[in-house]
Amino acid sequence: MRFWHLLASAAIVAALAGCTNDALDATTSVDIKSVKNKTEYQVSAPMVKKMAELGMQKQAPIALRIFKEEGTLEVWKANTANRFQLLKSYKICAWSGKLGPKVKEGDRQAPEGFYPLFPRQMNPNSNYYLAINTGYPNAYDKANGRQGTHLMIHGACSSSGCYSMTDEQMIEIFALARDSFKGGQESVQLQAFPFRMTAENMARHRDNPNIDFWKMLKVGYDQFEVTKRPPEINVCEKKYVFNQQASGPFNPGGQCPAMSTPPALQVAMASFEKSYQTDYDKAMKKYDGMVWYEPSEAERKAIVAKQRVGRELAYAPTGNSLDAGKMMKASDLEKKLADQKEAEETKQAVEIQKKELEKATDGGKHVPVPAANPIPQPVMQAAVEQPKKSFWSLFSKSEPELQMPAPVVIAPEQQAAVAPQAQEPAKTEKQARTGATAAAPQQTAAVATAPAPDAAAETPVLTEEPPKKRPFWKIWGN
Repeated sequence: MRFWHLLASAAIVAALAGCTNDALDATTSVDIKSVKNKTEYQVSAPMVKKMAELGMQKQAPIALRIFKEEGTLEVWKANTANRFQLLKSYKICAWSGKLGPKVKEGDRQAPEGFYPLFPRQMNPNSNYYLAINTGYPNAYDKANGRQGTHLMIHGACSSSGCYSMTDEQMIEIFALARDSFKGGQESVQLQAFPFRMTAENMARHRDNPNIDFWKMLKVGYDQFEVTKRPPEINVCEKKYVFNQQASGPFNPGGQCPAMSTPPALQVAMASFEKSYQTDYDKAMKKYDGMVWYEPSEAERKAIVAKQRVGRELAYAPTGNSLDAGKMMKASDLEKKLADQKEAEETKQAVEIQKKELEKATDGGKHVPVPAANPIPQPVMQAAVEQPKKSFWSLFSKSEPELQMPAPVVIAPEQQAAVAPQAQEPAKTEKQARTGATAAAPQQTAAVATAPAPDAAAETPVLTEEPPKKRPFWKIWGN
């Protein structure tokens, strides 16, 4: 009979899992301005009334469950039978990164896993209104070399690896944890999951690189679903183990001791697993050829951008992955990811160039002088200087000697073609001084340049000889 009660409870939880945040009262009616002492805030009368209806004492133990994908934080509280029931669900205001565990400092990932929260981790003096330290890294994280500090659940709706709530939500969560510690609870178990680990969700995320890590978390998730009690957590061989009776101590990095599952739990889980496998096979057929596109933090922020309007810059809500992501054909996703990678590489190249430029210019203070062009540039030849006239040439009526190319003989058969163009017209007085003729363009076309040595006999040249210089004794002659 007890077993069937457990299964019935699991069915109720499954039904609740389909509800939206709004249906589970995701908002609070707390008026922060009217709160005089935030650490001594008392939960509202409607909250106390709900506890009574569910058979809960005000200071009974609680457990926290986080589901990144839908952006939900749930508070579960023990009833008089020491079975935990959902008391309230809150919409997470901001969480950074993507689905998947935190691995190293600065990766902006919010933790995933099982974390004990002790009274010493409550921070009433947080810069983010109120905060509860998650205790990351835990024994599992340390055994796997994962690093990070100051990972919190806090207010202010701004996250860099934390789970951030609004101040109104945080004051209520803080009060619920404080009351449970006053009631004698040693630690509050935080269960942080990427999504609700249903058969359909596991099939939808089957291609994610974190799937093996999530399958390990799912064992603890399933046992809570069946028993409605937070599982007993240990770590050995660098992995989580849940509700195990051991013959010796657990060493997070060492070999696991001989372990066994309690018989009642083993029977209950066997039936649960059989039902789960049936649902998983149906989901695999449903998503055949399809894969889930996991959105980036920027894509999640884009869908809730309007919520930031009129608020201070520190307020930075992030939408959930369910609204920003989508199912796609495998080929379409591959192309999309390739385009994103190319865009990211281009962005990185631009950043590198920018840094190099800033380095070369000392932050823009000094602009380097461009180096000379290594490619030779064409040089315009200056006009040929005319030789200076000697003193004696002033008394001569003859013109200075022209610089003409060396004459060569034109072949007889070419003389007829060259002869008409070689006849120079009479020079004017101005042309005589400059050495030009009245028909300079036509003459230029007829004059051939000196040929190369191996082709001198074949290239036609001008046959006209330069004028001879007058002898010295004819200076005064006419």
